[in-house]
Amino acid sequence: MDVQKIMRLVGFSVVALLVLSFFMGTYFVINAGERGVVLRFGEVNRVVGPGLHFKTPFMEDIVKMSVRVQKNTTKTEAASRDLQIVHTTMVLNYNLEPDKVGDVYKSLGLNFSEKIIDPVIQESFKAASARYTAEELISKREALKTEVRNFLKDRLAPFGIYVVELSITDFEFSQEFNRAIESKQTAEQLALKAKRDLDRIRVEAQQKIASAQAEAESLRLQRQVISPDLIKLRQIETQMKAIEKWDGKLPNVTGGAVPFIQVDKEK
Repeated sequence: MDVQKIMRLVGFSVVALLVLSFFMGTYFVINAGERGVVLRFGEVNRVVGPGLHFKTPFMEDIVKMSVRVQKNTTKTEAASRDLQIVHTTMVLNYNLEPDKVGDVYKSLGLNFSEKIIDPVIQESFKAASARYTAEELISKREALKTEVRNFLKDRLAPFGIYVVELSITDFEFSQEFNRAIESKQTAEQLALKAKRDLDRIRVEAQQKIASAQAEAESLRLQRQVISPDLIKLRQIETQMKAIEKWDGKLPNVTGGAVPFIQVDKEK
């Protein structure tokens, strides 16, 4: 093979490669859950949705941005109303509003989380925690979370960032504060136990008083119904029971009086 043929073959290959590159550079694909920011000479020209799209080679570039729900984890600290330092981890679920993706890229770029989300989360937590004591941060966590979430929604919405949900995973206080909380809980538990014991003793005493009162009332009623006729009736009943049990024989005795059972004659 001569040199001319080799040169023609190389030239054809180069041209074919350039044509292929040009053709490949005329279209692009945006996947579901994404938006494509089309840059023309570095400036935002338009935003396209999922599917096959065409662009001008060597003039336009494509930046793909997700509009799915994303997670941002931020560690922050703040001072409570009673000046206790609290450390916390906040997890924010958010997504970019599809129709504002171009504005997000234009104003914040791709590292919008570091530029706007993290600072706003820290600011919102500091502002909210200053209205709660350290104990209230724990006992009123849901109210605190709602307040911070609403603050984030108001601050991030102008940037095209939609807040889906916010979670406050934990609180960390100083060792001195933790010991104070443990001591308070122990004292509250002892006070509760003492109150329960006092209530139990009070109930038992009331039960004994009620029982004594019932017994006294019963005796009083019995004394009211006792009369001479009732006493005589009880004596007759006793004699009748004795007659029913007698077998008709007198007991054998060697001395003393013979028992006698009086039976009234029929008239």
